[in-house]
Amino acid sequence: MNKVALKIDGPKKAKTCVVLAHGAGESFDSTFLSYFAEGLGALRHRVVRFDFPYMAERSTLGRKRPPDKEEVLCATWHEVLKQLPFDKEKIVIGGKSMGGRIATLVADECQVAGVVCLGYPFHPTGRPEKLRVEHLADLKTQTLIVQGEIDPFGSREEVAGYTLSEAIRLHWVPEGDHSYNVKRGSDRAHEQNLKNAMRAVEEFLFERFN
Repeated sequence: MNKVALKIDGPKKAKTCVVLAHGAGESFDSTFLSYFAEGLGALRHRVVRFDFPYMAERSTLGRKRPPDKEEVLCATWHEVLKQLPFDKEKIVIGGKSMGGRIATLVADECQVAGVVCLGYPFHPTGRPEKLRVEHLADLKTQTLIVQGEIDPFGSREEVAGYTLSEAIRLHWVPEGDHSYNVKRGSDRAHEQNLKNAMRAVEEFLFERFN
C-alpha cells in the first residue's frame, strides 16, 4: 500500500499520539472530527487524521464512491501506524463511526495503548438484527466507546443487551444521536454534548498515560 497523507494537530513534540479516522460519509476534515482533533491537540496530544483510499479519491476527483472493502480499511490503519514515529504503547487509535469500528478490528494485533470510538455503528440504522459486535466480546485493548443515548446505530437500550469485553468502557452522551445532536425541543445543546464527549475522552487518555 502507498503512503497515506496525514493531517497533524497538536504540539510538534508530544509523549502521546491519538489517531482518528473518519466515518463512512465524511472525510478527516469534517466539523465533527475536527472538533475532537483540535481539542485534543490543545490538550498537548499529537493528533493524526487521515482519509481512507475511497475518501482520498473522492476529495481528489470529486466523485462519490462507497467505502473500501474491510481488508483495505484495515490495511490502511496498518500503513498509518507504520508511518508514525511513536512506540505502539504511546498510541491510541479510533475515530468516528466506521473509522472507530475498523480501529477495534486491528487494535489487538497492532498492540496499541487504547481505542476511542466516537459513536460506534453497532448495526446499520434501521437494521438492529445485523450486528457488528462479534469481535467486541474478545477485544483485549482498553477501549472507550462514546455513544449517544438515542444513537440509531445502537441506542443505550439496545447496547445493554450486547455481550462486550470487559476491556470496553461505555460513556453515554445524554439525549445524543450518532453525532451527539439532540432532538428539537431538548433542554440540552449540541455543544454541551460535544464537551461531555470530549471530557470522557480526556479522562480516558489521562488514565492511559498518567
